[in-house]
Amino acid sequence: MIEGLRRIELVRHEDERGWFTELARASALPKPFRQANLSYSRKGVIRGLHFHERGQDDVFVCLAGTVRVVVLDRSSGETFTEDIGDDNPVAVYVPGIHAHGYEALTDALFTYLVTEEYDPSAPDEHGIPWDDARVRHLWSTSSPILSTRDASS
Repeated sequence: MIEGLRRIELVRHEDERGWFTELARASALPKPFRQANLSYSRKGVIRGLHFHERGQDDVFVCLAGTVRVVVLDRSSGETFTEDIGDDNPVAVYVPGIHAHGYEALTDALFTYLVTEEYDPSAPDEHGIPWDDARVRHLWSTSSPILSTRDASS
């Protein structure tokens, strides 16, 4: 497994009302998170691949729907991928030095807890193309919906 990457099982406590789960426990993470982000993506969207040079790590959780998480160790070329969400309630802790992103396999509500606050005056976000030879075979689509920034990475 890629160094520093963690797969965190999310335990669902279910009853007739529905279910409850903890998304993250700061004491169980290598670094505490400082900001929570929420995104909604339509099926076919790929967000990433992004990485952070100054040490921002992410905890990925799919709240509704299903996404495919893809992580690339930029040094070794090792990859990690897992479909998480409705049928696989798992969180993934990603050290930000590794390139990371996700594909919405269905319409999806997604949160990522990050260990650094975003600074618009000095953003620590860098990109690798979604179709880089090391990862392009990991996505389910060859014609994703991309942001302008991700399309130009």
